Parts: sequence; structure tokens; C-alpha cells
Amino acid sequence: MSPDLMNTKEVADYLGIHEKQVYALIKAGKLPCTRVTGKWLFPRHLIDEYITKMAEESVSSNKPKRSKKTSEKAILSAGSNDPNLDILHSFLQKMHPDQHIFTCSTGSLNGLRMLNEEQIDIAYCHLLDFETGEYNIPYLEKYLPEKSLAVIHLFFRETGFIFSSDFKNRIKNFSDLTQEGVRFINRQEGAGIRLLIDHNLAKEGIEGSSIKGYENDVFTHVEVGLAILSGAANVGIGSVAIARLFGLPFVPILRESFDMVLTKDTYFQKGVQSFIDALNTKEFRKKVEPLGNYDFSQSGKIIHSTE
Repeated sequence: MSPDLMNTKEVADYLGIHEKQVYALIKAGKLPCTRVTGKWLFPRHLIDEYITKMAEESVSSNKPKRSKKTSEKAILSAGSNDPNLDILHSFLQKMHPDQHIFTCSTGSLNGLRMLNEEQIDIAYCHLLDFETGEYNIPYLEKYLPEKSLAVIHLFFRETGFIFSSDFKNRIKNFSDLTQEGVRFINRQEGAGIRLLIDHNLAKEGIEGSSIKGYENDVFTHVEVGLAILSGAANVGIGSVAIARLFGLPFVPILRESFDMVLTKDTYFQKGVQSFIDALNTKEFRKKVEPLGNYDFSQSGKIIHSTE
């Protein structure tokens, strides 16, 4: 190969980064390169110009700002939701008025996809790998193959059947959803709970079409509770917090690990560190104690990281 051209491994060594990061820079359109016979090639002089440009931008960004009052950009998050999480966001705002985390309930899988596409900074998820019994980590290679990530544990929660009082003692397992009188409220595709539902139905050989209301889905736990409370449905699946909030009967199915996935760069942002600090305060724990059955024993720990 011409000394004026480098392949991906050579440019990774030249820049002192992992080869996966080279592909991420290509995807983001930030690294000058061309593709010849299926391989990426990098003109050395353009890479040198890229390094010079990055150095100039770094010097520029480190210059003193005119205003003394500066704050980091707002953090965008998406994925799964939980009443605990909503309270935590509000609590963070109270503790640190200059730190903002905006969130959207899209479902765990869509949160990972959005993080991979750099639409958001944090993905909240509780995705169970049914083969290993492990949460979230087995999904990273498939949905975020080229990212340098950290997975932070937030809390354990109980998830189970929630139903109207007239169905008490009638719903104990997934096969009970097919009985006469059931009006089910489902979760949207891509939600961790929807994956749980569909896995268990397939395991028991139950078609979704045999459950009345299976096609009716909502995006949050609160909507599940409201559907049951209003009489629009009489059975759904959600966190124990919703059963407590709405005074509805609850039968646990499993204990879930609710985590957040983010890049390592995002992890060190002040807003994220403030968020973790808020999670571990006695004040926050006391505030959510009435919701019940949440385990914060490992909250804030880095449970997995990638290169």
C-alpha cells in the first residue's frame, strides 16, 4: 500500500484509538476517507489536517466564555419508563436547577436504537435475555456494536400482573389471560414488558389473538394503571409502583434490573453525575419508599463497560 494511504488499523494506531472508534467516526462523517474495493482508505495528509483541525477546535473551546454563568447542554434520554424514574428526574431538578435531563418513553429497544443513532445521550432499559437470564448487556453487541459504553444500574423492581379488584385471585399466570371476561391492556412493541409478554405467550403456545385486548397497547406503566382504573381494561402488566399508586391488586412475575446505557463520554458529564448522586440520597429514597418493593442496594454502580 502507498505510504500516503492508511487502512483502518493503521489509522487507529496513528490516532491512538480503538479500531471500532474509527468506524464510528466514519459513520458520523467526521473522518476523511474513501472506499476502494470494499476497504476504507485514509489519505495521510487529510488525516494530518483532521488532527490539526481538532486541536484548533480544542483550543477555541477552552477559551474563557464572556458570560460567567455557563451550564452544560441538556441531556436527552429515552427508552423504558418507571414512576421512580419520573420522580428522580424531578428530584434532580430540585437539587440541581441548572442540570436538565429530558426523557421520552419509547420502549427499551427503541431507546438503544436511538442511542446508537446518536439521537439521545441515555437509554433506559430492562431487557431480559431469556437464554442467559441477564439483563440489558447481551443486547449491546446487537444494537450498539461500535460504541464505547457504560451500563449503570439504577434499581431492581418487581413487575407483575395488575388487575381490577373483581379479577382478584383469577390472574396468576399468562394462560389466565385467555379466560372469558379478560380485557387486556398491552404495551407497545419494543418495550421490555412487551418482549416479556410475547416470550411467555410463545413459551405456553398462546396466540396473541386469543387474548381480548392484546392489540390495544400503551407506552407507559401509568397508562396501564389508568386503563384498568377507568374500566377500559381489567388486566395489564406493570411495575408494583402502579399497583400501589392506584390501589390495584398485584401478582409479581419477576424482579427486573432497571439500568441506563450511555457512552463513557456522557457518563462523565456533570448532569449524569448529579443524577447518580440524587439517586443515592436518603431524601430521594424516602420519597419513593411508599411505592414499595424497590431495591437500591446496587444503585449507581457501573455493571458493564465496553472499549
